Amino acid sequence: MQTTPPRGVPSGFDSLGLSSRLLRAVRDAGHTTPTSIQARAIPPALEGRDLVALAQTGTGKTAAFALPILHRLIETKARARERSPLALVLSPTRELSSQIAASFEQYGKHSGLSTVVIFGGVGAAKQIAAIERGVDILVATPGRLEDLFRSGHVELDDVRYFVLDEADRMLDPGFLPSVRRVVKALSKERQTLLFSATMPSALEPLIASFLRDAIRVEAAPVASTPDRIDQSLYFVAKDAKRELLPMLLKDPEVERAIVFTRTKHGANRVVKQLAARGVDSAAIHGNKSQSAREKALGAFRHGTMRVLVATDIAARGIDVSGVTHVVNFDLPDDPESYVHRIGRTARAGAVGKAYTLCSPEERPLLQRVERLTMRRIPIVEAHPYADGATPNTPDPAPERRPLHGQRRLRGNPQSSRSPMRSAEGGAGSAGTRRRGASTRSVEVSDGVRRRNEDAPDGRKRSDAASSSAGRRRR
Repeated sequence: MQTTPPRGVPSGFDSLGLSSRLLRAVRDAGHTTPTSIQARAIPPALEGRDLVALAQTGTGKTAAFALPILHRLIETKARARERSPLALVLSPTRELSSQIAASFEQYGKHSGLSTVVIFGGVGAAKQIAAIERGVDILVATPGRLEDLFRSGHVELDDVRYFVLDEADRMLDPGFLPSVRRVVKALSKERQTLLFSATMPSALEPLIASFLRDAIRVEAAPVASTPDRIDQSLYFVAKDAKRELLPMLLKDPEVERAIVFTRTKHGANRVVKQLAARGVDSAAIHGNKSQSAREKALGAFRHGTMRVLVATDIAARGIDVSGVTHVVNFDLPDDPESYVHRIGRTARAGAVGKAYTLCSPEERPLLQRVERLTMRRIPIVEAHPYADGATPNTPDPAPERRPLHGQRRLRGNPQSSRSPMRSAEGGAGSAGTRRRGASTRSVEVSDGVRRRNEDAPDGRKRSDAASSSAGRRRR
């Protein structure tokens, strides 16, 4: 794959060769100068080249593929047949699909071209009716697109422009089978554009199978984090996170924050824990209905809800201006998700802060993040829960399952959590070792050694806790 050298950033959009109708819409949107990824991706896309474009989140990637597609449709004066779109954009989430469609409508408002967005979680009747009337640009999530394709409500033979947004996520095992089936139904005479903020090297052979004579453009180092984001790391015991989080969110500087959890149930649990501590929030994840997701996102966007709790998949679909803080309540399983998470703040040239709460069990995940981003996250040592101590604040979440090897205690629910509190007491030692470590890059062997050092202490704490619990029961 050919990599293009950096181009000089033009003085304005008019130097890119775009249609006057598009330039008028761009001015209406208040844009004057293209971003780096727009300046580098739009010219080859206008030439009809297949493209892999990589840039940090919040740098205008949507316009970088929407504008050249709209331009080429305007110039060719093409119009879609019934049920046969000319351009197809796939994205992983309903929210992101809606935002992409809104961008096409904004930039194409003087073009006469039509845009329709389809996704699951809602009835298909209105979506089918819109497609059957004829649609030039179709934005979709893979599941709903496949449903309508199999039922004959949409045909893909006429697609000339195909986009995978958040391409790394779209090519992971969860989406890949659907993407393969969609690509198989497309015409080979098409232009393919792949956009993402991260792109693992393991995906490159797969990407090559979708492209023809493609070029690669980058606007920043792959998987880099914007310098405008002030990142901070808090070492804290797992159960102390529920106390540290509301303390951070109650800071007056936190005007609008997104809290990320690893699981859907974890997101629901955090919302309950925050409510018990006086912080109003709402969760957004795949198990929520579309109406509930739209209500939560709308309240967050309009400022009536200050805190949104989300899972990783939602990190690809939340584009809300004014997000001042991102909190990683759990570290993600894959380090690329960290980049996408914190990219929800400091968008469009703004500044923001990202807090990461790391328990001893998550140290290996932290090491993977720091290796990927090639940056050590600054540690905040002076906070009330640095030693892992957790106040006796009632937890509204369901009773925890007993630790391995422990019997569930009946009666007072606090008693069943006593072993966990005992385990927290020793968590500070691991954090102290991490804080006292050299600032050079952490090697894998260091992480293994720390985990091995932690293990005996952890077992002793659990044994002591079990004995203590047994005495109380007797």
